[in-house]
Amino acid sequence: MKPKKTTLAAFLLPCILLFLLIYLVPLVLVAVSSFANWRIGQPLSFAGLSNYVQAFHDKNVRAAVGHTLLWVIAQATIHVFLGTLLAFILAKKFRGWKVFRTVCMLPNVISTAALAMILLNVFKTDGGLVNGLISLLTGSKFEWNWYFNSSTALPAVTLGWLLYPGMITILMLAAITSIPNDLLEAARIDGATSLQINLRVILPMVRNTLGTSVIVAATSMLKEFELIYLTTNGGPGNATLNLPLYIYKTAFTENNYSYSNAMSVLLILLGVLIVYAINRLFRMEESDY
Repeated sequence: MKPKKTTLAAFLLPCILLFLLIYLVPLVLVAVSSFANWRIGQPLSFAGLSNYVQAFHDKNVRAAVGHTLLWVIAQATIHVFLGTLLAFILAKKFRGWKVFRTVCMLPNVISTAALAMILLNVFKTDGGLVNGLISLLTGSKFEWNWYFNSSTALPAVTLGWLLYPGMITILMLAAITSIPNDLLEAARIDGATSLQINLRVILPMVRNTLGTSVIVAATSMLKEFELIYLTTNGGPGNATLNLPLYIYKTAFTENNYSYSNAMSVLLILLGVLIVYAINRLFRMEESDY
């Protein structure tokens, strides 16, 4: 029996109201206030495009956008590649594969604050794991401030998430194991090798999931905040500054909410463009089969 339109509307109304109150209204307020001068304790005044012009000339914005895009690209390529590779390996279901799958997910289970504390100790100048290993291999005491040296801060922060693709592995593993065995068996009967089956049968059939994984990985870098804030706070200088962290600093330490909201609008537009590009690249509207 087909439900009445009024019944459907009654069920959808709470969701629509929540969306309007929690997402749409704040989004509109952010966009509108980005064209104003807004500081707590001062009167609100119209500023036109001055906040966007300021952002265009701000060297910190350029650095933040550059680092954000760099991390988006690295996450969408290296991170997804590692996760997909692990998924193909785990799909073979070797002995102990379930334990290995659980180990892969551990960094995703640990809270960001705890992970930041672990990484601070790993890259610690005196007694850190990395410096300790280098000292052991070279035979001489090695001390390097990884997080607060401009030449190594960016790669040190990047390693905090780049090599832990647990979520991507789980997504891809679910897609790979859902492929009917009849198709794989037919490919083997036709003489296809394991490599050919992986590249020409399985990979094209999980294209949509791969595209979804790239979107998940790329957009995660558009909101990355806690790990950078707790390890380097965007430093030294602006060596590890990204847009979410700069938006936070501008709003809550400089009391410049209008400029912060202008950068937020730019971040939203950047996210929309990235998702659109990935959708077109992976032809997400088409079926895998």
